[in-house]
Amino acid sequence: MKLQRKLTNKELAEIVALGPGVRNYRGEKTLFYNGDMLWDEDIGPLVYDQEERESWKVIIVLPGVEVIPETTFYDCKNVQIVIMSDTVTRIEKWAFGECYKLGYVKLSTNLECIGDWAFNTCLSLTSIFIPLSCREIGEVAFQYCESLIILTVPQTTMLGDNVIGGTKLIKASPFEEDELQLDYFENYENNEQVNTWIKDLNEGEEYSLHRACSSFNPLTDIIYEIVKIQGLKSLKKENEIGITPLQYLEENPFASIDQRILGNRYILELMGETV
Repeated sequence: MKLQRKLTNKELAEIVALGPGVRNYRGEKTLFYNGDMLWDEDIGPLVYDQEERESWKVIIVLPGVEVIPETTFYDCKNVQIVIMSDTVTRIEKWAFGECYKLGYVKLSTNLECIGDWAFNTCLSLTSIFIPLSCREIGEVAFQYCESLIILTVPQTTMLGDNVIGGTKLIKASPFEEDELQLDYFENYENNEQVNTWIKDLNEGEEYSLHRACSSFNPLTDIIYEIVKIQGLKSLKKENEIGITPLQYLEENPFASIDQRILGNRYILELMGETV
């Protein structure tokens, strides 16, 4: 399935007009979610049975939804894509827990809080880009997301304990995961060190292009000015965990930058051509 990075205004208007419910969208079974309670901790599935929940491939959270309640999409094993409207401010605990095939998430740009265990054990999730509005990410929010290697977090976001335990990212870090796991919850210092490292990963002038490409609002002109200084090859320079600026751009759901146009612009200017 080709990941849909951005819905056009026309497409969004069509979706809103159709209203909530389950239907095929671009050839995939999609839930258009309106904020209803779909799961009860004691009862289990409410509106849709488990067989139906396991048939969904895409979830689009409709405009007007502000909160995704606890365990709403828990154990939706085959969901691959989640796209949230910018009205969402909170994702409660376990909201997307154990969505094993979830590989692409576009968060709301107005998101304020991600609850405990919210994306726990999303085995296929490779990247998450946290918007500047997010004040808090709860404990073990991305624990056991074993494919997760990119987690961009603003300095102002408060991180809970063991947010990235059992991920590819912690394995690429300078920390010994086995040692951390023994006392992660009890050891405040360990948690603080890991959380600081997550936020500071692309700090420093040498990683200015990485920061620009991983921003929740990457701007072509800013990226281009850095490339002019650092050279075109800087787009393929790896950071501490082996990620390049190009990889950030490819994964970033908030990016709509054509890399070919960027490269052509650089080459033309180098040749003295007017862009």
